[in-house]
Amino acid sequence: MSEETQRKALQNQIWSIANEVRGAVDGWDFKQYVLGTLFYRFISENFTDYIEGDDDDFDYASLPDDSPELEAIKHDTIVTKGYFIYPSQLFKNVVKNADNNANLNTDLDQIFKSIEGSAAGYESEQDIKWLFADFDTTSNRLGNSVAEKNRRLAAVLKGVAELDFGDFKDNHIDLFGDAYEFLISNYAANAGKSGGEFFTPQNVSKLIAALAMHGQERVNKIYDPACGSGSLLLQAKKRFDEHEVEQGFFGQEINHTTYNLARMNMFLHNINYSKFHIELGDTLLDPKLQDDRPFDAIVSNPPYSINWIGSDDPTLINDPRFAPAGVLAPKSKADFAFIMHALSYLSAKGRAAIVSFPGIFYRGGAEKKIREYLVKENFVETVIALAPNLFYGTPIAVNILVLSKHKTETKTQFIDASEFFEKRTNNNVLTDEHIKKIVEIFASKEKIAHVATSVDNDTIAKNDYNLAVSSYVEPKDTREKIDINELNLQIKETVAKISNLRSQIDEIIAQIELDGER
Repeated sequence: MSEETQRKALQNQIWSIANEVRGAVDGWDFKQYVLGTLFYRFISENFTDYIEGDDDDFDYASLPDDSPELEAIKHDTIVTKGYFIYPSQLFKNVVKNADNNANLNTDLDQIFKSIEGSAAGYESEQDIKWLFADFDTTSNRLGNSVAEKNRRLAAVLKGVAELDFGDFKDNHIDLFGDAYEFLISNYAANAGKSGGEFFTPQNVSKLIAALAMHGQERVNKIYDPACGSGSLLLQAKKRFDEHEVEQGFFGQEINHTTYNLARMNMFLHNINYSKFHIELGDTLLDPKLQDDRPFDAIVSNPPYSINWIGSDDPTLINDPRFAPAGVLAPKSKADFAFIMHALSYLSAKGRAAIVSFPGIFYRGGAEKKIREYLVKENFVETVIALAPNLFYGTPIAVNILVLSKHKTETKTQFIDASEFFEKRTNNNVLTDEHIKKIVEIFASKEKIAHVATSVDNDTIAKNDYNLAVSSYVEPKDTREKIDINELNLQIKETVAKISNLRSQIDEIIAQIELDGER
C-alpha cells in the first residue's frame, strides 16, 4: 500500500469514526479517544508479537489469564517491554465483544489501570504511569448513560480495528503522527481550543532534525526542551538508525495531556522505554534531565513569546543557564530563556535547531543584550527565515535559529527561505525538495543572491546585533522594469493628446461665448 493510499485510508476511517460519535464528543476531546485507542491497539499487537516471537503456532490471545506460563514470564517481560498485558486485556479480544459488553466502559478503565500498574516497582514505572489518563471511559462527554458511553466507545474501538495497515512497523507513514496532524487540523480550530502550539508539522520537523544532525555520523542523545507530542524527536529518529543514537531520546513537556501523547508516540514508534526519557514539568523553572546533559543534538519549537516569571525571581539571574548572558529574557517574552536553556544543554560538538519568533532577532532591551552575548561567543551559526503559514494556529513567517559550539569562523550565515514552499488548501508546506535545498545551502555556506550570505560578526556588532535575515540578505527587486525610452514616448504622445484636447475645448468655449453674444 502506497504512502498516499495509507494516508487517505486513515483519514477516511477517522471521519467514519467521527460520524459515530458526532454531537457528543468535542473535536479536541475526540482526538484523545482515537489516539488513545490507536495506542491501545498498537501496544497490544506489539506485546503479542514479542510474546509469540516467530512461533506461528502459538496464539497468545487464546490463553487463559490464569495460565501458569504467564506468571513465569511476567517479570522478565516487564523488565524488557516495560509493561504486561494479559490475553483477555488485548485490544483484539476486547473489540471482539465490544457491542455486547454492558460493562465496556468500566472494563476498559480497569484494563488501562492494570497495564499502567504492571510497571509499578520496575524501572519503567515513570514511563508507563498515567499513559491513559486522558482516555476517560466514564466521561459524560461520551453520553449521559452507560449504554450511550459504551455505544460510542465500541464505535471508536471498531473503527480503529478496521484500519488495515498490517503490522505497524511496516507502515510507510507515521500512523500516529499522521492521525495527530489530521485531527488537529480538522478539529482543534472548530473546538475553540489551541492545538498547534503542541505540534510541529512533519515537514518542518524534518528540516529542523536535518539541521541539528547535519554532519554528525553518530550522536550520544537527542533533546527537545519543549517536546509537545514528540514529533521533532521522532523525525530525528527517522534520520538516524538506532545504533547511531547511543543513549536515546530526551524531552520535557509542561502540559500533562501532551506529555502523555509524547510518551505514547515513543512507544508507537517502537522505541523501548529504556531509550526515551520524557519528563513532565516547567522547563524554565523546574528543568529536568540536568544530570543527562550535554546533548549532541537539540531540536525545539518552544511556545512563542509566552510569559514567564523572569526578573521577578531574583535567583534566576544566577542560574547557570541564564547567567552567562548577564540578563534574563523579558517577562512577557520567554523565547530567549528557552534558547539559553538549550544552549546550556548543548555539547561542545553538537548543534541546536530552534524555531523562533522573528521579533527576537531585532528587538532592543534584554533581547539585544542576549543576542550580543550569543554573537560575541560565536554561538550563532545560521538564522533561517521560513515561508509564512507553515504552522497550525499562526500565519507568521517564523525563523530557525541554529546554534553551534564548534564554529571555526567568526561569521554568521543568513538564509532567506521564504519562497521555499508549496501552496496547499489550509497551510503552506515544505516539500522534501525544499528541505534538501535548504540543508544544502546551510551546509555549503555559499553566497547566493537574494537567498543566502555569511556576515562577519564584527559587521553584526556594528549593526546593533541585529540578526534579522532581511537586514543582510537583499530581497529580489520585484518592481516592474521600465523602458525609459518607451516611457518618454508615451509621455510625449500623452502631452500631444492633452494639447489637442485643450484646443478643442477652447474652440467649444469660444463658440459658446459667440452664440451668447448674438
